[in-house]
Formats: sequence, C-alpha cells, structure tokens
Amino acid sequence: MAAGMRAREEYNRRRRPCSAIADRKTTIEMTKVEYKHKEIAAKKKLGQNFLTDRNIARKIVGAAEIANGDRVLEIGPGFGSLTSAVLEHSPVLTAVEKDPRLAAFIREEFPAVNLLEGDVLQTDIGRLASEGPLKVIGNIPYSITSPILFKLLDNRRHIVSATLMMQHEVALRLTAKPNTREYGILAVQLQTFCDVRYLFKVGRKVFRPRPEVDSAVLRLVPETSEMDTEEAGFRSFVRRAFAQRRKTLQNNLRKEYDLSGVVSVDPAKRAESLTIEQFRSLYRELRPLQG
Repeated sequence: MAAGMRAREEYNRRRRPCSAIADRKTTIEMTKVEYKHKEIAAKKKLGQNFLTDRNIARKIVGAAEIANGDRVLEIGPGFGSLTSAVLEHSPVLTAVEKDPRLAAFIREEFPAVNLLEGDVLQTDIGRLASEGPLKVIGNIPYSITSPILFKLLDNRRHIVSATLMMQHEVALRLTAKPNTREYGILAVQLQTFCDVRYLFKVGRKVFRPRPEVDSAVLRLVPETSEMDTEEAGFRSFVRRAFAQRRKTLQNNLRKEYDLSGVVSVDPAKRAESLTIEQFRSLYRELRPLQG
C-alpha cells in the first residue's frame, strides 16, 4: 500500500507542471475586456478584438453608405461600436452574435436591434433578405474570415454591398493583382463576381485586446457576371488552377480538363499571371474530361 501511495504522489508531482502550462495557456488565450457595466473574457479562438474608436466606426459606416430605410446586417457586433454608428443612419438592423454574453449585452444596450444569437455561418441570409436586399457590415473575426467571405459570395443575390473590417494581410490578398504573391483563389473568385475595393487601413491600437496585426476595411459590391450560370464549375476550376502555385496551368489542369481547344492563353503560364478576364476565357475553352 505504501508503494501505491508513493506511486500516486510521484504521478501527481509530474502532472503539476502540465496543469500549470494549461493554466498559463488559458490566461494567454483569454483577455478580460471591460466596457460600461460588462466584463468579457475575449476569446482568442473566436478572434475577438473589439473596436473602441468611435471615429473609425463612423468612418466605416460612412463607407458603407448606409441611409435611412436600408436593411442592414451586422456580423459580430461585439460591444456595439459599429451598431451604435449604424443606428444613427438606419433603424432597421439585424445583428448576429455568437458569444452569449455579448448577445445579452447588445439586447440590453440596443433593444431596437433584431439580435440573432448564433453562428453567422449557419444564418439564413436569404430569409433575412425576404423583405429587401441587405447591406452587410462588420468587424469580422480573423479566424473565420474566409468562410464568411464565401458565405457572402454564395448569398450575393441577397446583398447590396458588404463593408468589412478584416486582417490587413487578407485585405491585400482579396484586392491583389496578377503576378503578385498575394494573388490567388480568394482574389480571383471574389473579383469575378464582385467589385472589390480596399478602402483604408486601421491600426491595431484602436482595438481591445490589441491584436498582433493591423486591419483594413474592404467593400464588396456584387456584380452580374457571365460566370453566374456556371458558378460551381468556374470556382472548382479556379481552385484546380492554383492547386500548386509553382506548376503551370497545363500541369494543374490536365487531369481534369481537355486543353486542346485553348487559344486565349498559354497553358505553360502559371495561374498567378492571368487576369480575371483571362480566367473567364480559359474556362470557356476547356472541356472537362469524361471520367
């Protein structure tokens, strides 16, 4: 029995450092933020960095061109910095907030807002737009920027515009031009179906907790595209074209498509060298291989 007790004591002694590391990790990943009467432990995994500068909030809302009567959807209102600025222009605002504590704060602080507590990626945007298309606005979480962008792209027929704050590096990727390191799948797919504009940079000092990188504000305006009727096929083709960036179009595409009819571009080029119009032309000239 004594040997068993000693073994347990040894096990517990060795286990303590791991617990201490876990505690430190929890502290690092959660930062307490106090606003008015509410204290929230900001969760790093949710990408929670709250905008605190009212002038920046008003600038974003101004860029979104929100006017009285517009139907507005805000993604992740947090402590309501953008929410307050939107309500100065339009009373018809729906906000989607995943964090229950922040959802409760928005309900209490802004009772006129139609608050949906849940994940924006699971939100039925078509239903929200049943009475008219939406202007989307938000300081979107860094951790799910791409899924949100593709969600909006899939629902662009219900959207007038989307004015979004995101990580500066991602903003550069979305507005990138051919023959640059940033130009890739996101840029081509969004620029094919939307007018994408970089508006302005936002420094990290205006957030709590302060992120490690700067942000930027982008505006997306959906446009009618000749690829609308072949969207799924075109987007799959773009992903395949960029499958391995250092390989040529021919090497990336030949397992899925017949390139014998291609005349508009040189298949020996890389995907990163093609303009949006060249991607459209190339797609029209390809023929899927019969599996």
